[in-house]
Amino acid sequence: MLNAVGREIPEEILERTGKEVFQGNNYKDGKAFQKASPKVTPVMRNDHDKMVKDIHEALVKCNAHDGMTVSFHHHFREGDLVVCMVMEEIHKMGFKNITLSASSLGKAHDALVPMIEDGTIVNIESSGVRGKIGDAISHGKLKGLATMRSHGGRVRAIETGETHVDIAFIGAPSCDEYGNCSGMGGKTNCGVLSYAYVDAEMADYVVAVTDCLVDYPNYPAEINQTKVDYVCVVDQIGIPEKIATGAAKPTTDQRKILMAEYCTQVVANTPYFKDGFSYQTGVGGASIASTISLSKIMEEKNIHMGLGVGGLTKPMCELLDRGLARKLVDTQDFDLDAVNNVASNPNHFPISAGEYASPMNKGAFVNKLDYVILASLEVDTHFNCNVVVGSDGIITGAQGGHPDTAQGAKCTIVIAPLLQGRIPAICTDVTTVTTPGDCVDVLVTDGFTGNIFLKTMEGAASLFTHALKDMLLGSTKTKLAALLLKDSLAGFKKRFDANEVGGTALLGISQPVIKAHGSSNGYAFFNAIRQAKVVAEGDIVGDIAANVDHMSLPRGKKEG
Repeated sequence: MLNAVGREIPEEILERTGKEVFQGNNYKDGKAFQKASPKVTPVMRNDHDKMVKDIHEALVKCNAHDGMTVSFHHHFREGDLVVCMVMEEIHKMGFKNITLSASSLGKAHDALVPMIEDGTIVNIESSGVRGKIGDAISHGKLKGLATMRSHGGRVRAIETGETHVDIAFIGAPSCDEYGNCSGMGGKTNCGVLSYAYVDAEMADYVVAVTDCLVDYPNYPAEINQTKVDYVCVVDQIGIPEKIATGAAKPTTDQRKILMAEYCTQVVANTPYFKDGFSYQTGVGGASIASTISLSKIMEEKNIHMGLGVGGLTKPMCELLDRGLARKLVDTQDFDLDAVNNVASNPNHFPISAGEYASPMNKGAFVNKLDYVILASLEVDTHFNCNVVVGSDGIITGAQGGHPDTAQGAKCTIVIAPLLQGRIPAICTDVTTVTTPGDCVDVLVTDGFTGNIFLKTMEGAASLFTHALKDMLLGSTKTKLAALLLKDSLAGFKKRFDANEVGGTALLGISQPVIKAHGSSNGYAFFNAIRQAKVVAEGDIVGDIAANVDHMSLPRGKKEG
């Protein structure tokens, strides 16, 4: 059955999942639903002991069984040790047919592949996977389904009962004996525990796994004692230094830095760029660099960010510390600077993944975004984005909040180079659709194939202008002539100034796309946006689409 982005979804998948095909953004807006009811084992005795000696005892007390669903958060990113620790014990105990529900999986979890191959793990639910697990799934080694959901989609699935979590294991940097958990206060701080909130709320059993047991009460607690069944102390739950790895690293790639500058110029020349604007960037290198670039313009124009949202990095936290941003709401910390800022700045607030991006509540933060800056593996001519699957069909990434923020923001800007290595990133059709193109407003890239022709034209115009200038300034007589021609020469220069045009429309794409010059200034971007308005209002793309058949020669014939 075809979905709203024209992709065929096999009937078998619809039958096995009980789902319907995607029918467009806002399809379920205003439609009431009933939340699932969690099972709660109450504690009434004042001498009840929640402490267990190890993961094995926790599994026994939580009635672990074949076919159960176990869940985890990914706040330690590539430094996570909890997932493999728990799954190794499940494997030792001989349990089979496990559904692994994690907010994300990465290279830190490569050791799970043998458990996929032997049937210990049969289903995986995640926002995406990197490393050997992605390769194993892509080559058909997973016996069941791999379901990839956005961060908001995962909350929806758990709250509606589509995913029922039997046991949630929550890695907590600090925790007390009664289960008050925090992302800070220990030796393995990750900042916040936002992705684990829904697991703590909805799972049948919740086990806090910590390497730092502190005195009761561990307050303020992000996940409090009323949600936690058992507390298990282990040697180490994560490696903080590995939080800022992979996609979360700042970039030194000059091409990405250049695209970030382009992106900043787009932001600065849109109507939402005014005091109090709200903003989020993705975790890609160019996206992070765009925040650094934007801060310079904010200072120049005395414009302050009212709200920064989502996964946070050092540049966003620096805006808060410098007074350029007023508040940050945080679902994940991508580096240790952001982790530490949670504790040091009172205007840096943890929020749940549901508050951040769930489509099934009474209004998430993504709905209040003015801008979101995102990266993408592929973008096609319909502006559909793919951030999960490589062009070779191998699962290699995670969507995170990509589709959630793109749908919610007033202005969604996607940054993607023309080529990822030797593989085109701008293509006719993406390998798989992560984010529908009708959510995307602007695509920023690093050039286009018309540059050879344009550079030739620019070079000729520049040569002619310099030759004319040299001639007019060559003697007293010609200088007097130049003075008389001053106004006409200014008009001549303006006529050949690329900044006056702003950009040109790219043909063969289903929506208006304007290619601006690589050295465009703010005025040029203003005119590029004006060009986009002219193209859109004139329905030039529609005219081409309606008449394209008349432009084609009959097959087998050549002009002339």
